[in-house]
Amino acid sequence: MQVGIIDWGGGNLGSVVRALRAVGADVVLAATPDALSGCERLVFPGVGAFGDVLGGLRTRGFDRVLLDAVQEARPVLCICVGLQALFEGSDENPDVPGLALLRGRVRRLVAPKVPQIGWNRVERAGGGAGGVIADGHYYFVNSYVAVPADPSVVAGWTDHHGRFASAVAFGSVVTTQFHPEKSGEAGLALLRRWLGR
Repeated sequence: MQVGIIDWGGGNLGSVVRALRAVGADVVLAATPDALSGCERLVFPGVGAFGDVLGGLRTRGFDRVLLDAVQEARPVLCICVGLQALFEGSDENPDVPGLALLRGRVRRLVAPKVPQIGWNRVERAGGGAGGVIADGHYYFVNSYVAVPADPSVVAGWTDHHGRFASAVAFGSVVTTQFHPEKSGEAGLALLRRWLGR
């Protein structure tokens, strides 16, 4: 099974590649949309500012790839800002439109200390994206969180001075605000479940 990782020009690509290879995936690191043509599954890792991620995605033509993958029901895993990019926009860069695959907006965490860095608990919700999302502790690095207009898309909840959606799923798409690739055995187990292993 070939898994294509979208290289939009930044992000935590090395850790994602290593984690997927550790669970047996045949990984393609794609800097162009054409490089993803033979991939059965896609991973969109986003690390950094919302505007930078969306800019890199659009400049390289990966926005169309993601929209097509959703229409084709191809499995997609989005990580961190990859989750946030699917919404209509973000308070981090208000002038940059998101992909608007989901209604809702990304808001700044309201907490005494931001960003949230470290391990936190995820509680599965709404079927946990067909069993991909499981209760457990995962690694977070985030200052912003998505606020879906439709709560039925939430696949996991986390509390950091207030509850927020830490995993979202719809159709063939599973997304995590946390980093499975940095979450030890819990993260590797999640990747195995996403791969159907």
